[in-house]
Formats: sequence, C-alpha cells, structure tokens
Amino acid sequence: MERTYKPEGGRIASAENKEYLATPQGLERAMNAGVILEGVVTLCDSRLCLHVDLPCAVGVIPPDEAVYCRQGETRKDIALITRVGKPVAFCVKSLESRGGVLTAVLSRRMAQERCIKEYLSRLCEGDIVPARVTHMEPFGAFLDVGCGVSSLLSVDCISVSRISHPRDRLCVGQELSVVVKSIERDSGRIYVTLRELLGTWEENAAFFEAGQTVTGIIRSVESYGIFVELAPNLAGLAEVRESDIEQLRRHVGQNAAVYIKSIVPERMKIKLVLIDPACGTPSIRPLRYYIDPAEMPHLSHWMYSPAGARKVVETDFKACE
Repeated sequence: MERTYKPEGGRIASAENKEYLATPQGLERAMNAGVILEGVVTLCDSRLCLHVDLPCAVGVIPPDEAVYCRQGETRKDIALITRVGKPVAFCVKSLESRGGVLTAVLSRRMAQERCIKEYLSRLCEGDIVPARVTHMEPFGAFLDVGCGVSSLLSVDCISVSRISHPRDRLCVGQELSVVVKSIERDSGRIYVTLRELLGTWEENAAFFEAGQTVTGIIRSVESYGIFVELAPNLAGLAEVRESDIEQLRRHVGQNAAVYIKSIVPERMKIKLVLIDPACGTPSIRPLRYYIDPAEMPHLSHWMYSPAGARKVVETDFKACE
C-alpha cells in the first residue's frame, strides 16, 4: 500500500485497498503494519458510531475515533453525521469477536494524525498539493487535503476574477490542485490558494484578440460599467449607459455576449462592448491549469501582471523556516 496521503476517496478503488479489506487475514496484516485503508460509511447510529462497509467484517468507528480535533477544538456531531454515504480513511485499531461476528474497530483519527505528522506538518508555503472540495460557505471552500483533514480556500483566493460565492467556480466533490498559502504552526491549520495555478494575465489574454465576439459571465455591475469574466483569471470592462445599470444588475451571474474592442497589456485592460446581457445561466467551467504539479511541485513567487504593467499583482510564498 502506497504511503501517500490523499483526500478521502483517493485510494478506495485501489487493488491494495481491496486486497486488505477482502479477508480477516488482510485486516490483521493492515492492523499490524499500520496501513491506512478506506471504506464507505453506511450508517451513523444513535451512539454516533460510524459503520463502515467491509466485505469480511463489521466495521465500526467509535465517535472518539471519528475525527481528529486540533488543540482547543471540540468534536461536532455534524462532522460525524455528514460522513454517511461518503468514503473515510481509517486504521484498523482492533479485531474482536462480538456475538460470533468479526468486528473491526476502526480509527479515522489515527489516520488523520499520521497524515498530519508525516505529510501536512512537513509542507511549506508554496507547495502544490491535491485536494477535494468538501463543502462551501460564502467566505470560502473547505477542502480535504489528506485523509479528511480540512483546509480553507477563501473566496478571494479562488481566482483573480472576483466571484460572490465559491459555487460560482467550484462544486462539492471536485478535485483540485492548490498552493499552500500559509500554515499556522501552533494550531496546524492550513490555508490554500488556487488563483496562482490559473495563469497570468498574459497567458489568459492570449486566447482572445480585438474584434472577436465571445461569451463571458457578468460578475458585477458598477456605476462606470460591468465586469465580465472571460476566464477565471481574466475579466474585461464594458461601458454601459447609466439608465441601464439597474436592469443589468438582474443579469449578474449570467452569460453575456461581448465584443472585444481592445486589449491593453500595460494597463491590464480589456475593453468590451456588451452585445447581449442575457445568454443564460452558465455551467461551472472546467479549470485550466497553467502549472503542472508533477513538473513544478513548488512556487516561490508568482507574477500575474505583464512586464511593464502599471499595476503589480503578485504572490510571494514564504520559505519554510
């Protein structure tokens, strides 16, 4: 079994995981070796024990073993209830015979503690890691960065083009690559960012040219014009008549057809003309990554702005101390 620490669900279909779960002997080997396995939670009973679907035994995660709590945190029942129907990572803590039935006592907490100690605690700001979206709030998306350990992707770090809610860009269950933005060493909390992987201004603008008519998403309506997202890290501004502003506010979040009037790199400006403000509600667009984590697993510095631009948008990632 590989010793990597993936978001939950990343190893459940692997041949190694299936082999360990198939027999009591496999579960015993996994217990003795401390192997992290995965299974799907089928029930949260009245005692808040999680029942995990195992081929050869009854799998039970007691509530105290269901989630790792950082110092000062208390376990919330909702964290257990919401695991039903989802994969969980766990270690086999013990094998017992209860009423003649083999019962595997499992610990998700042990898997998470090992993930933190052997993987997450060794990360540096700027490291690129895999993650999976678990749930979203207006202020950001919570991501599983390994064995169910949570990290926050704040809404302003999702893209350069501003959005009002993470659901404008992401969906629950979506797999992402993200960059470690900061780490609170005392608490172990990890904050991540996505926008640095979605291309610079020049990389995004290279897909467009003056004279084209394209579709974009109306993100905001201001007194001086409307911002239309052409790509997650690229937006243009369309001038509108003041008398049309209130009507256009009803189209925020919708597709719009726009004519590209000009592209001005030194000002990072794309001037647009609004053709049709009501082309329907957009679906979530697939993200285009401009950095391959396999080739560049770490970022020290990211410059969004073109050379010579009046405004500088960049990110510096601190090195590990």
